[in-house]
Amino acid sequence: MKTQIGWQQILTECKTNIQKSIKPLLATTREPQPNMGMGAGGDLMKPVDLAAETAIVETLKHNGVSFTLISEESGVKKIGDDPEECYVTVDPVDGTTNLIHGLPFYASSIAISSKPDIASVYAGMVADLAHDVTYLAFEGEGAYRDGARIETSKAVSLDDAVVGLDMNTYQGKLVIPKVAGLIEKTRHIRHFGANALEICYVANGLTDAFIDIRGKIRTTDVAAGFLIVKEANGIVTTADNKAINVHLDPKQTLNFIASANLEIHKQILSLVKP
Repeated sequence: MKTQIGWQQILTECKTNIQKSIKPLLATTREPQPNMGMGAGGDLMKPVDLAAETAIVETLKHNGVSFTLISEESGVKKIGDDPEECYVTVDPVDGTTNLIHGLPFYASSIAISSKPDIASVYAGMVADLAHDVTYLAFEGEGAYRDGARIETSKAVSLDDAVVGLDMNTYQGKLVIPKVAGLIEKTRHIRHFGANALEICYVANGLTDAFIDIRGKIRTTDVAAGFLIVKEANGIVTTADNKAINVHLDPKQTLNFIASANLEIHKQILSLVKP
């Protein structure tokens, strides 16, 4: 198992290599993007997704890491002499649609765990690739943005809170009634299109909560973000206020509410129907 210092160096190197790998592709995003097959998570892969994943894998291998890869693109792969040494859960590019439309809100998410479940994640990085910002967290050691420690907001009222809400679904008639009460009581609803990064905005105190109760989001999107927001003193539970511990797998989905503090969390829970 790598030390905190070791993982900080490796994850930062991953971000640098991802940026180098995708840079040539950014110049062509306004052109039609070929589909590279169906990813393990069920979405069509684009060249930028595969380039980012390759950069992550090659960086880990270069640093002598044995690991089990759990990727939204390639699925589960065992790499190295002792692949159970750690589990690396990645969404190489979260917000691919934003990226290929030129919208500057997309990220790479990497979570390191001792077991293939979300409660065992002990290191995580979400790299804001559009703004060159790095969010890092280590279990019991706090959360950081570009090396500076971050904390969630102290907001106590939904009247003033900025709340992220993912409504991206074809099943709007099923989901909207569950959050109608929240929408009515919250003045500032947002969704930017990359859930890993939106969770980090809660951790950084830029927003006050982020909610996804569609039952559609995958563990690969949120494994790193959950650790980051919790290490920043935030709260993450299911919509019925239960702890989250699900298997890390590109097909595993979940619902969650990530809040800045207990007061905001209670208000949201009272307005959302599980």
